[in-house]
Amino acid sequence: MIPDHLFAPFRAEALALPNRVVMAPMTRCFSPDGVPGDDVVQYYRRRAEGGAGLIISEGTAIDEPAAITNSRIPLFYGDEPLGGWKRVVDAVHDAGSAIFPQLWHTGAARQSELSVNPDVQAISPSGLFAPGQAVGRAMTDGDIERLVTAYGQGAADAKRLGFDGVELHFAHGYLVDQFFWPEVNLRADAHGADRFLLAEAIVAECRRRVGARFPIGLRFSQWKQQDYDARLFAGPADLSAFLERMVDAGVTIFHCSSRRFWEPEFEGETLNLAGWTKKLTGMTVITVGSVGLNQEFLVSRTGVDTAIDESRLELLNGMLARNEFDLVAIGRALLADPLWPSKVRAGRFQDLATYSKDAEQTLV
Repeated sequence: MIPDHLFAPFRAEALALPNRVVMAPMTRCFSPDGVPGDDVVQYYRRRAEGGAGLIISEGTAIDEPAAITNSRIPLFYGDEPLGGWKRVVDAVHDAGSAIFPQLWHTGAARQSELSVNPDVQAISPSGLFAPGQAVGRAMTDGDIERLVTAYGQGAADAKRLGFDGVELHFAHGYLVDQFFWPEVNLRADAHGADRFLLAEAIVAECRRRVGARFPIGLRFSQWKQQDYDARLFAGPADLSAFLERMVDAGVTIFHCSSRRFWEPEFEGETLNLAGWTKKLTGMTVITVGSVGLNQEFLVSRTGVDTAIDESRLELLNGMLARNEFDLVAIGRALLADPLWPSKVRAGRFQDLATYSKDAEQTLV
């Protein structure tokens, strides 16, 4: 079946999209010295031309020395990197799509010894990457103040460059998510007593810098790269308390990262994480999680049971029809095939390029 709801236009305050397809952020490491070049510009242009209504960029480093390890991850500060991003914005807009940058800090996931500034230690709430695994140092009050300022500057630059919104990466066991996670946030100060205080401050500063209408997205997850089974929210009440604070601070879009979109978030319930977020907030919500992978989702030429694959496609369409969420982020499938949206819309499933790890080695 053709997922007709996936290709319906979407309208929300200050955001108009031709369809519900979002290109998910994926780290690519093709920006030498942090500067997006012509190949990066064309990489994003092709996804816009292929039919992605909204593109969320790969994670980009805020202006903090310990934000990233790899020097080929793009920066979101400085004249050259921001000039490169301006060219990306213009190319995506020319192709008819919208684009947000994703602002990122890796926290204790940083490997200082592999970076161009190995003397800079990784920073995190308590100097822990995972429970009992020390990396770098605990953040000072000064570090926290500088972090909030850096995120705010990134949001302001996104608006100035003509982006259609901004996404804050607070997921997957990176810096801000490390504050959320009680097993690695062992602080004895206000940021330990209130694990969402830093996120709230960052969102509020971004909102202050961009004004009332500019879209601010927030990506969050239960799972961590350090622990796929980690859970921040035991049930809807816990989740609601977090979401309410983020909305009050200025978030207008939630990007809810699950590893498999079809799995219910809470035992005995049916909604996934995005579905609960939509129900509890009424805000614009993006779902993500293995959408579009041939081996798990669509009809494949590699011997996959087509009945199961087609049922997942039908399931996604039904979830959209029931307004369980608004938008659908697609990652690896769009990495392998920039024409994924247009091919799916036309029912050309047999023509889809199958994802493999080899796709990560180029900017096709």
